[in-house]
Parts: sequence; structure tokens; C-alpha cells
Amino acid sequence: MSTTPWEQVRDESLAAMTDEERDDYDAAAVEAEARLQLAELVYNARTAAGLSQTELARRANTRQSVISAIENGAQAPGGVMLARIAHALGGTLEIQVAA
Repeated sequence: MSTTPWEQVRDESLAAMTDEERDDYDAAAVEAEARLQLAELVYNARTAAGLSQTELARRANTRQSVISAIENGAQAPGGVMLARIAHALGGTLEIQVAA
């Protein structure tokens, strides 16, 4: 049985896309990367503070399932939720845009 490297499959799929499909793909990739970065940020901050998901949720006035969804990348938190999480961890939210 022969296998095809993932990179080849991806490159062939991208080359076959229309401009509109590629724009949609690129937008989804940006969103997925942002979700993963936010997931890592919240997880690292929570564990550094020594808090469980349940305790962070209580302090942020939300449910443990919301914290779990954020940490596993299933849910992208908005600015208000990020501010609540930061406050619950004893900090503040600061957003910087890097070029």
C-alpha cells in the first residue's frame, strides 16, 4: 500500500481551490490559530495560578464547561470573557497588535 505525504495532499488541495474557497480556507486557518493561542494562554494562566477549571469558572462567573471549551479550542472567548478571566486570575486584560 502506498501513502501520500500530508504536505502533498494539502498543496494539491490548495492549488485546486477557487479564489473564494482559498479566502474561506485562509480565514478559517487564522481563526483556528487564534483559538489555539487563546486556549494555550488561558490554560497556562490558570495552571500557573494553581486553579482548577471549576474554580476559575466560579471566579469568572461562568461555567466550568465554558472554561473547558476555551481551553480545548472549541470556543473562542470574546474580549469581555477574556477580561473576566484575567480579573478572576488577579490580572487585567491587555491586547497588543503586532505587525
